[in-house]
Amino acid sequence: MNEVRTRFAPSPTGYLHVGGLRTALFTYCIAKKAGGKFILRIEDTDQERYVEGANEVIYRTLRAVGLNWDEGPDVGGDYGPYIQTERRGIYKEYAEKLVQLGGAYYCFCDKERLQELKAVQEASGVNPMYDRHCRNLSPEEIKAKLDAGMPYVIRQKIPLEGTTTFHDVLYGDITVDNATLDDQILLKTDGLPTYNFANVVDDHLMGITHVVRGNEYLASAPKYTLLYKAFGWEEPMYIHVEHIMRDKQHKLSKRDGDASYEDLINKGYLSEAIVNYIALLGWSPKGEREIFSLPELIEEFDISGLSKSPAIFDPLKLRAINGEYIRAMSPDEFARIAEPYIRETCKGDFDIKKIAALLQPRTEVLTDIPAQVDFLDEMPEYDLSLYENKKMKTNRETSLEVLEKVLPALENITDWNFDALHDVLFNLIAEMGVKNGYLLWPVRVAITGKQFTPGGAVEAADIIGKAETLSRMKRSIELLRQGANA
Repeated sequence: MNEVRTRFAPSPTGYLHVGGLRTALFTYCIAKKAGGKFILRIEDTDQERYVEGANEVIYRTLRAVGLNWDEGPDVGGDYGPYIQTERRGIYKEYAEKLVQLGGAYYCFCDKERLQELKAVQEASGVNPMYDRHCRNLSPEEIKAKLDAGMPYVIRQKIPLEGTTTFHDVLYGDITVDNATLDDQILLKTDGLPTYNFANVVDDHLMGITHVVRGNEYLASAPKYTLLYKAFGWEEPMYIHVEHIMRDKQHKLSKRDGDASYEDLINKGYLSEAIVNYIALLGWSPKGEREIFSLPELIEEFDISGLSKSPAIFDPLKLRAINGEYIRAMSPDEFARIAEPYIRETCKGDFDIKKIAALLQPRTEVLTDIPAQVDFLDEMPEYDLSLYENKKMKTNRETSLEVLEKVLPALENITDWNFDALHDVLFNLIAEMGVKNGYLLWPVRVAITGKQFTPGGAVEAADIIGKAETLSRMKRSIELLRQGANA
């Protein structure tokens, strides 16, 4: 069997869409599971959509998620160049060869004629297609126009009768009537190829054996098959995958901040979790397991697990998977990645590792962190109604009573640390004969001003320190007294 060679061929349009990243992942897994090669090719023939610096975004994103290519623009290889605009001469050569083989022809129709044709067809309710005006020009007419320097394109010469059948791994054999296919442009007037021609030429010359792409290209696949037949080339294996949708009606969109890898990173997701999750969008592993490292995905991946149904992007499931990755990290590793998020709202001289240890089991995405620790630097303004908690059986009066008992006990601690705080507070709970929450809830509110914090009252007091804890306790007692006298 020939070496498996797959390619990821994105267009440099500014960012890497989640759907594109999934295509790259599936393509990578197919190659690596078979011990083959994964090729990166930049398809930049549509210069109107080109975004400066987009190539670097593609390189950076693929490397960040571990999809390292064996051949490509920056690493070289035996089949380069790997950027289409650098292969201009190759496409012209093969387009002219296709004309000689009878699979294409020169078209000299100008833009005005084509626009007029389209307008007439649309007004008549006819599906716009080129009317093949130049298809049967004589060799003499063609030579005269070329010698006169007339601008031209090269169009594919689709058979006028019969059918064309191609095979897709997911959809099986698909047959279309040739009469429904347009004589598409292969080479534009500027000498650059259209995507529909360049991808066929490049896939053949680069020895690509498997092509994974979105199923929007199913409609174009018969034209590709005809190109392969006209050249006498062997077709690769086609795998057309379904879209990733935000819901049943809407695709993911950049506007909603869920369309690209960078969007998700900015929302606090981990690269490994993103890769793991998008692998599950349209692909099902054999068992119940859903958490896979990249090497494990390669081992587990099988084309038969791909689905023909659209995949729904579920942010809650992504959060859950991301949370599992966070909890699986070593404490030191989590502290390292959490620190920038902690520092967004916590500028003081605190023990970051101690804070991170509290955050790790309570964090699903890294952007959850700033709001969890925003009380450390400064006591926020808070509503006294926080003291009223039915579950803890507390209210403002009972809370004031508790805090007035707790304050002197905390003032007497000489060696301020977690164990000392724990002992003092739980001894008080025992002395008062109350449930834990009855005492700990008011203390937490008094020193954090929040209903939810990473850890409870003991952990918060330990991190904040003695002087600040006592200061906040006194201020909260004063506020409660003022409220009682109001």
